[in-house]
Formats: sequence, structure tokens, C-alpha cells
Amino acid sequence: MTATETEDRPPQVASRPPTPRKQGGSFTGRAVILAVVIGTLVLALAVPVRSWLAQRAQIASLRADVEAAESRVADLEQQKQRWEDPAFVAAEARKRLHFVLPGEIGYVTLGTEQEITSAEAADASEESWYVSLWDAVQKADAGPGAVAKADAKAKPAKDPKANDTKAKDSKAKDTGAAKDNAE
Repeated sequence: MTATETEDRPPQVASRPPTPRKQGGSFTGRAVILAVVIGTLVLALAVPVRSWLAQRAQIASLRADVEAAESRVADLEQQKQRWEDPAFVAAEARKRLHFVLPGEIGYVTLGTEQEITSAEAADASEESWYVSLWDAVQKADAGPGAVAKADAKAKPAKDPKANDTKAKDSKAKDTGAAKDNAE
């Protein structure tokens, strides 16, 4: 090699052997920037998404309220149609206000309105009218103190256990009376 040839060539630099890259766990600058951008987007979108979900729930609630109101309106319209019928108005006036037609006599009963059960109706139908009349006459003749005693004797207990307790009470009274007589 001549001197001119060595000058024309670039000087050879000792090249370094390539460094092996570390695998796993190492973050590059691009990955960190990407993570920051994604985190910022999540935080920026969290509030609007939460508001959107709350608004959807509110819309569903308002739709249910509208359906309930429409149902109520339909019921009221049906009731209005009933009140437009003169026969219904007359029936309600008779029922609620005790109106009577000309020539009729109106009666109002005072006291509580009690429904008669089927058992009471069966008891009432077993006793004939003249027996109940005779019992009422006897109660009236006996006086106010005897009425309670007559009621207790006239109506036996329907419960078999009640009959057993009455029998035990009467036995206890009898034995008590016998002990008093023995003393």
C-alpha cells in the first residue's frame, strides 16, 4: 500500500461489538408516553361517561313515571265516562247521599255495618222466628241483670275446648262449694 492509498481510505475505527438489548421489564420512552396519553384520555372521558350513564338512568325513571301517569289518565278518563252516564250518577246519589225518588221513603240505619259470616247465617237460620221472639220476651221480663246470664245459658260455646274449660270450672265450683259445706 502506498501512502496515497492509505490517505484516501477513511481511517478504520475500531467497531464495538453490538450490545444485546434487555428483554422484558424495560420501558421505552414511547411506551411511557403512550401510557400517559391513554391515562389522560381515560380521566378526561370518565366524567362525561358517568354523566351519560346517570342521564340514561334518569331517562328510564322518567319513562316509568310517564307510563304511570298515562295509566292514571286512562283510569280517570274511564271514571269520567262513567260519571257522564245519568244512571250511574243516580245510583251514586242514592248510595252516597241517600237520595230517594219522589214517592219513596228513605231509611237510614245507624251503627256499624257488619258483614254476616256464613257461620252466623247458618246459626240464624237454625233458630225459628218464634223462638227468638220468645227469648226476647223472656229477657225483657227478667230485667237487665238477668239478660247477661240468659245470654250465657242460651248460646253454648262452639269451641269444644271452651266446653271442657266450662266443665272444669263448674267442677271446681262444685268442689269448692263442697269444701265450704264440710267446714
